[in-house]
Order: sequence, then structure tokens, then C-alpha cells
Amino acid sequence: MHKRMNLLRACTLALGLAAVLPASARECFPQMRDGWVRLTPVKMPMMAGFGRIENHCPNPVTITGVSSPSFGDASLHETRIVDGVSRMRELSELRIGPDGAAVLKPGGMHLMLMQPRTELKEGSRVAVEFALKDGRVLRGELEVRKP
Repeated sequence: MHKRMNLLRACTLALGLAAVLPASARECFPQMRDGWVRLTPVKMPMMAGFGRIENHCPNPVTITGVSSPSFGDASLHETRIVDGVSRMRELSELRIGPDGAAVLKPGGMHLMLMQPRTELKEGSRVAVEFALKDGRVLRGELEVRKP
């Protein structure tokens, strides 16, 4: 009986600690889903990447950078209509709240993928890494698709 009580206390303490530990301590990671790269009809020095980054963690995450071994440069951008003109700007950070998501789509937030290192073909896969503000790295994959 005494051992059972100690075990019960230990389990209760462990659950209590888990509730107050930050998401990084529990290794809760956001996930990239449905990632894709738009294949251009002719060879170009830039491409765009899209998908959905979901954060099912109890704490917000902030993306501070993007890289890909398939491209010389990668960054997060956002397209907005300002005074009737489409304007694009680089995003230095992208915060995704708890149980939130960031949708990367044509005409909105997207990945700018510059200087492809190899010729990409429909169906091939591109690895991407998102640097998180807390020092972790979110890895994702983009499928190359025709528009």
C-alpha cells in the first residue's frame, strides 16, 4: 500500500511538472503539411514554395529564417495589395500561436526560393528547414508541382 501511494505521488508530480514545462522541454514541434513548390514553365532563378505550418503545441513558435540545400537562398515573403498594387516584402519573423497555423499560398505568405542548385522536375522533393527563435529547427518537405 505504501509503495502504491509513493507511485501515485510520483505520477501526480510528473504530470504536474509536464503541465508547466515549456513546449521545447517536451519536444513539441510544429509541423509542415502539404508543402509544394511551383514548377516554372521555363528555367528561372527563383521559385515559390507553399504549404501549411501547424503549431499544435501549447506555446507559440516563431520562425526566424528558412534554408534549403536545393537553393542558394530561401526566405519568407508576403504579398499584399497596397493602393491597388501588389507588393511583396520579406518577413523577418513569423509567429504562430498555440494551436495556430500559418498558410503559405499564392498571393499571400510564401517561401521565396532563389538560385536553384539543380534542375527540379515535377514530383521531385525539396527539403526545407525553418529556424525557430528558441534555437530548434523545423524540417519540412516540398513536392515540386506544375501550376
